[in-house]
Amino acid sequence: GRGGSAGNKFRMSLGLPVAATVNCADNTGAKNLYIISVKGIKGRLNRLPSACVGDMVMATVKKGKPDLRKKVLPAVIVRQRKPWRRKDGVYMYFEDNASVIVNPKGEMKGSAITGPIGKECADLWPRIASAANAIV
Repeated sequence: GRGGSAGNKFRMSLGLPVAATVNCADNTGAKNLYIISVKGIKGRLNRLPSACVGDMVMATVKKGKPDLRKKVLPAVIVRQRKPWRRKDGVYMYFEDNASVIVNPKGEMKGSAITGPIGKECADLWPRIASAANAIV
């Protein structure tokens, strides 16, 4: 699961089920990612595993550099369109769904992140937080 991450995440609205396509927000050369599973989800009959901001997923590259395609890569969700409620009562959502490619320990494959990332993700993944230019 979460290698090198601290703390626990509160319950959030899960906005990205398996088979969702998300943008790739880093400079690895991948354009979009296709979610094939969510780390740490046990499951219930007929329920699709879903991810939210800060979750690690297993994904494949659908559009991007040929050397990244046709293999399963871990990624962390940094933005989601579905509104979720924060503990202070604020409802928060982003303009797009996006994730960054990481290694199994949670260290980023790329070196830069385009656009803002969610605070929930930054709290759990210090390596992603240090590469982000805006945390909301």
